Amino acid sequence: MHRELFTHALRLAHNEALAEDLVQDTVERALRFEDRFERGTNLRAWAHQILLNVYISKCRRRRREGKALQMLSTDPCAWTASQPAASPWNGLSRSTWRAIQSLPQPFRATIVLVDVHELSYKAAADELGVPLGTVMSRLHRARRLLASALAEAPAERAAA
Repeated sequence: MHRELFTHALRLAHNEALAEDLVQDTVERALRFEDRFERGTNLRAWAHQILLNVYISKCRRRRREGKALQMLSTDPCAWTASQPAASPWNGLSRSTWRAIQSLPQPFRATIVLVDVHELSYKAAADELGVPLGTVMSRLHRARRLLASALAEAPAERAAA
């Protein structure tokens, strides 16, 4: 199975050294979480899913590090500045903020966690204590309700 994982990693990473690291991290994670493997299910699929998750995590980390290095290259003292983190609400218009606040609580909580705070569906499911499918369903409905509320908002302003 090692060769199979390496081939998959090489297709993702396009670099032998990175592919070897990816396989090593995959095997390490599989051993660490072996208690989560359900006996009788497909071990190969489980291992390949771990490999893909490790690859995606590494890509995200590299992107974050790249942004940090870019910021430091423009301002070498940027890491010493103690600026408060920008609120994710700052980028929202008042009408969008009001429309989000008007959503029923389960939909509001889901859209805030996923779309405003940029949590993954899995992280949002853990935070809300609901299954992943529930998050996906609520998010779909919340986005439809939000789009509808925002479409009605200009008509209400014009009538007022």
